[in-house]
Amino acid sequence: MRSILIILFFMLICLSAKSQKWQPGSFTDVKGNKVSGLIRENPPGKGPIKDEGFIEFRDDNKTNPYKLSASDLKSFTIGTDSFVVAHAPHNTYWTKKELDFVQVALDEDTKLYVARVGTGGGGRGIGVEPEMGAGVGSGGYGGMSGGVGINLGGGGGGKIQRTYYYGANTAEMEQLTPINFKDIMSEVMGDEQEVVDKIQAGQYNLGNMDKLIAYFKQVRATRKN
Repeated sequence: MRSILIILFFMLICLSAKSQKWQPGSFTDVKGNKVSGLIRENPPGKGPIKDEGFIEFRDDNKTNPYKLSASDLKSFTIGTDSFVVAHAPHNTYWTKKELDFVQVALDEDTKLYVARVGTGGGGRGIGVEPEMGAGVGSGGYGGMSGGVGINLGGGGGGKIQRTYYYGANTAEMEQLTPINFKDIMSEVMGDEQEVVDKIQAGQYNLGNMDKLIAYFKQVRATRKN
């Protein structure tokens, strides 16, 4: 158990450091203009607009960075990770953020989104959700169940909670919970019966979502090849 905690500790240190780095990416603004450059998705300090998430952007390493608030954007990408602007679903909240970003974990007919929210620290509320094999603790938004919490430390400290949502788009997002997990994930991944069978058999849950998503992508890639 101790060795697992040590490994998890170093993974989280690496994640915290990564979140402060400039990474190649692009954003699409509310007018549909796409701009490529370098993005820092979880910058410190206050954003341009109160109660909104924000990112920092620069054209290259030689230019000065500037902040972009969630209401300025439709979406942004970092590598293969895509993020869209969203309001917290009804009856939930995102660490004092009225508008923020969620990662598109699966872009299916019924999409799967993931939000990573920091509590007790500085910076904005939601950031990149890496593919990690360990989930520690539990939680969610507004006291709702279904989230997974980890302590990242670093910029301001505090706990990081990730919560999954599903829906045709962000306006229709609903929270994925232990109660609806089998039905919803079977719908999201319905094109791959092999994956659905394992979901229905209880081999996957909110605690190992990263493994489920990776397995789904693997099965799909194998079938297409």
